[in-house]
Amino acid sequence: MAIHHLQTPLDDAAVLQLQVGDEVYLSGVIYMARDAAHKRFVDTLSAAQALPVDLRGQVVFYGGPGPAKPGHAIGVVAPTSAYRMDPYATVLFDYGVRGAIGKGPRGPAIRSACQLNRAVCFSAIGGVSATLFACIRSAEVIAYEDLKTEAVQRLVIENFPLLVTNDAHGRDMYAEEVEKYRALLKKA
Repeated sequence: MAIHHLQTPLDDAAVLQLQVGDEVYLSGVIYMARDAAHKRFVDTLSAAQALPVDLRGQVVFYGGPGPAKPGHAIGVVAPTSAYRMDPYATVLFDYGVRGAIGKGPRGPAIRSACQLNRAVCFSAIGGVSATLFACIRSAEVIAYEDLKTEAVQRLVIENFPLLVTNDAHGRDMYAEEVEKYRALLKKA
């Protein structure tokens, strides 16, 4: 397991060096969007229309912001359960999204979508919202303002701490950990 300091947008070289379990400190621009925005993204692509922001090469963060306090770019930010975006993520990876940030395991289709599209899934640890919040330098609603807290936001981040959970080589950290646990149970 390695530690990487990466800058967005992500290219093939950046994604292909990552392995499940690696720590990543991500800097640059990411796009925060949740369920409702993802549905709109996929509906827009299905209608052969342009997205309101070009997400090719970009990283999408499945997070929700709290209300911003005076003097802060955004309120405390928490990652949401990544599996909820699985029905949309494969379409967005096919479109060119290079990374996704959420929490928890993903479904089996994500493993092959990451491998096919040279994409990666990261987990942001739930419960460290204050740490994530401190890494956000600016936040701006850029699309779907009517969705309120689920509107698409452009975040500028610095050293955003992440863990690689699905890599571009077809590995899934959660699935591998389950297999290790099963092997331990058989030995007991």
